[in-house]
Amino acid sequence: MKSKTRLGKGLDALISTPVDQIAPKLKKALHEIDVGLIDPNPFQPRMEMDSEAFEELKNSVREKGIIQPVAVRPVEDGRYQLIAGERRLKAAIAVGLKWIPAYILDITSDEDMLEMALVENVQREHLNPIDLANGYQRLIDEVNLTQEEVAEKIGKDRATVANMLRLLKLPEKIQESLKKGEIREGHARALLGMPDSATQIELWKKVVKNGYSVRKVEDEVKKARDGSPHFQLQKQARKKSPFVSRTEGNLREKFGTQVKLHTKKDGGSIEIFFYSREDLDRLLELFDEIKI
Repeated sequence: MKSKTRLGKGLDALISTPVDQIAPKLKKALHEIDVGLIDPNPFQPRMEMDSEAFEELKNSVREKGIIQPVAVRPVEDGRYQLIAGERRLKAAIAVGLKWIPAYILDITSDEDMLEMALVENVQREHLNPIDLANGYQRLIDEVNLTQEEVAEKIGKDRATVANMLRLLKLPEKIQESLKKGEIREGHARALLGMPDSATQIELWKKVVKNGYSVRKVEDEVKKARDGSPHFQLQKQARKKSPFVSRTEGNLREKFGTQVKLHTKKDGGSIEIFFYSREDLDRLLELFDEIKI
């Protein structure tokens, strides 16, 4: 017997909404499948698997078993192909489990398979920002979705998707540094404001060596853009009210670029930076969406 059926806890509780949207023709029974019959997902978007987190998952599986079922589709010769749940399957195999709970989904299209795997991963797995951005890009390139459609499927706004995709424009060294956790996403976004890849790498090296804060990097980017002689990476002291700092931070997150708030007694202004024609076009699209 290749799989044995058991009563489920309810599809709504165990399968997320995106899975239902992409593959609504689900068999209603939850199965226990021999782990040896499940082949890897050829469309798996995960690039890195954190070793420490994987050890924690194995310990959890060893103590409690697999709580969240994986999703598979039937293929030839009585075998199955994994759709979602790579880490859970690997953890189950690592601790010696012979069977794993799984939903068998009626999916024949490779395109649907890819879309479901990508959406499930970017929503539910702890991907680093670069792997997440690559997942978004694959949805655009291989499933032919627009940024707006990607945002809708994963429950984010378009600005979030657009800002994440911009990280893929960074030099490979900086992308790897972000994947390893040497710098944070905020550092990477700030580095995008440098004039070219050479100056991005130059500043990135100092960020890693000196432990610059995101604000420090933003200040250095502005000085570089303003033509600071010899590119001396020194922080310009500024005194800002908590309101101004908080508002600038919120706007930076929203627009994915440096923003300055200038307040006066009877008003003020907002300064939004862009560093290329492409960057300007991106901002104009965002302004149009939010009716500025």
